[in-house]
Parts: sequence; C-alpha cells; structure tokens
Amino acid sequence: MSIQMIGIDHSRAGIDIRTIFSFTKKRCAEALDFFKGIEGIEGCILLSTCNRMELYVSCEEEFQGSLFDLLCEVREIPDGGFYRSYFVYREGEEAVAHLFRLAAGLESRILGEDQIITQVKDALALAREQYAADNVLEVLFRMAVTAGKKVKTEVSLSTANRSVIHQALDTLRQEGHTFEGKICMVIGNGEMGRLTATVMHEAGADVTVTVRQYRSGIVDIPRDCKRIDYGDRMQLFPKCDYVISATASPNYTLKEHCVREAQVSHPVVLVDLAVPRDIDPEAGKLENITLYDIDYFKVDIKSEKVRANIARADHILEEQMEEFYTWYECRDVIPKIQEIKEEAARDVELRLTKVIRDLPLEKEMQEKLRGCIGAAAGKVVNKMLFGLRDTVSQAAFRECVEGLEKLYEE
Repeated sequence: MSIQMIGIDHSRAGIDIRTIFSFTKKRCAEALDFFKGIEGIEGCILLSTCNRMELYVSCEEEFQGSLFDLLCEVREIPDGGFYRSYFVYREGEEAVAHLFRLAAGLESRILGEDQIITQVKDALALAREQYAADNVLEVLFRMAVTAGKKVKTEVSLSTANRSVIHQALDTLRQEGHTFEGKICMVIGNGEMGRLTATVMHEAGADVTVTVRQYRSGIVDIPRDCKRIDYGDRMQLFPKCDYVISATASPNYTLKEHCVREAQVSHPVVLVDLAVPRDIDPEAGKLENITLYDIDYFKVDIKSEKVRANIARADHILEEQMEEFYTWYECRDVIPKIQEIKEEAARDVELRLTKVIRDLPLEKEMQEKLRGCIGAAAGKVVNKMLFGLRDTVSQAAFRECVEGLEKLYEE
C-alpha cells in the first residue's frame, strides 16, 4: 500500500491557473467516482478550496499511474503538459507530513487560519459519501484533523483565528479604505459569505447578504445584517461602496455587462474571494470600479516569535504523525486482533456459563449478563494488546499476536 498526493496551491499558481483545476462539490463527487474506478487505486480524497486543490490516493505499491494525467483527464484538458510545473507531487511520509501541516494551518495563506480544519473534514466527509475513502485515508485524515486541533489548542500563532477577509480588510485599510457607515453587499451565504458579512458588520459597514430561495424557505444570515434575493442584487449594486463575492458558483456572480449597465457614479470596490472567480475581471476596467481578487491579499511576514511557535507546532505534529505510522505499520494485524478478542470473549463466556446458569436470575437477564461479560472481556484484551503495541518493538508485538492466534487455534 502506498499514499500519494498531487496538488496545486496559491504559492505555486495564480488564481487563473488554480481555477482550471478547482472543483465544485458536485464535480468533486464526480471526480471521486472516476478516480476510485482506476485500477490500482484503493481510496481517494479530493480537497478543493479557494487556495488549493489536492488529490490524495492510497494505492497498490505497483501502481504506476500518473495522478497529474488523471486530473487532466477528469478536467477534460487534452494536453495538460503546460500546467505540470505548477503541481507538486508527494508520496509516503512526505505526503502524510504535508497533510498534517495543512490541517494545522501551517500551509495556509493566512497562518493558523481556522477554516482549513473544516475543509479537511468536509473533504473526508464527501469521500465517505461517495464510498471513495478507504481505511488508510479515513484514519490518515481523522488523525490529521485531531493533530490540527491539538496544535490550535496548544500553540498561539499571531495570525491565528483569521481568514482571507480579515487579511483583505487589513490590506484595504493600509491603502486608505474605510468601512464605518459604508454600504456593503456580500454575495454568497455559505461559510465564507457569512464570515465575510460578520467581519464587515463588525468593521462598521451596513451589510446586506444575498440569499437564494431554497425549498425549505429558511435561510440564516449573520445577526444584524440585511438580506436581498440574489436575483435582485443589481438593484442594490449602484448604492454600494463595497461588493464582496464569496460563493462556490462555477459561473460569474457579477458579469462585466451587468456592472457596466449599473452605471455607478461613485467609487465602488469589488472584492472577489472565490476560486474559480466570481467576478468577471473585465468589470475591474470600468470607470469608478476597483477590483481585487484573492491573490492580491498577501500574508504578513512571520516574526521570530511566530517562527518559534511554528517549530513548536511541528514538534506536536511529529508526535501525532508517529501515532499514524504505528497504526499504518500494524494495520494488517488489526483483523487478527479482532478475531482474538472474539475468541477470548467466547472463552470467558463458556467458562462462566455454569456460574451464570446457577444464579437466581431470569433467563433474559442471564443472557444479558453473559453478553456484558463477553463485551468486557473483549475490551480488556483490546486494551492489553494495544498497550503492548505501544511498549514493545513492532516485531515483538507481531510475535505476541501470532502466539495468541495459535493459542486459540488449538
């Protein structure tokens, strides 16, 4: 079994290149169905955010397929050679280490940002829904999320708990923009849209959020923000000082001709936080319109204190990764341990059958007691074996398991 990944991110490619390889949730599900059908691939998980796209697979050791070529095939790019240099390929421990650092926010555009943990969890959840995540990737992603949470609990990063919208506002303030009393429309009511609306409201803006009419008829928006139907957004547009779009739509939410026809007579700042783009780049060339995309907002230079905290985070991740490697190297004996637990439970039950039968209990209660004893025996065996695994060498642990197997074979 081998773990491989291939990815493209904000550090290697601009938004126009990343857009080509980005996936909506629907297209991500379709891609997972495609990848898991490839001979030699046992499991796959696809992570697609505004800053990165990464494909993780667990595959047979003999697998010789090209993940890059498979990505180009699923994205219907006939000759993708031009884009190969934008991608990075990792396998084995390098791939594992990258995922753990990613989940901890150490690979994010905004150091320590919180959204990435949710995004990693969501990628795993979608792979589960498509029956694409095998046991290896399931455990890898779950342990990476646990490690990321541990880092966030124990290490303080100066830019933690921030996101792209926080960075965007900091950058705009440095360029002389103000938000107090300004009219702002946020296009998108997903996670990023709600966060953007909240942050803009906290900055003093009068915020309106676009909503779509879902079948349930119930749409939550941040407290103290107004709402407007998405289809009516251009009616509000001419009154706005800021329009921020943050959706997962594969299409433009603001097209050039719509912005042009709005005929704004005062400066309007458009901020596009989406990948693929939400706002037509041509709209930024119009009079009174200033357009910023997500790549415009850069990460602050890390201080020495932050660098020291990153080193602490890396140490925590190394310990957490060691737990994964221990599991990974011994995963083939887990079915054997399960069989030993079941045999031990049956052994205990049989030895206590006469004692339980002689108890002054109804038959139903006797059966319940027998079941509880069997379950308890299984838990004790499980605790002893995995405790042993953590205290002896791998070779010695395997010998112990094999010895117990032979014991119950007799």
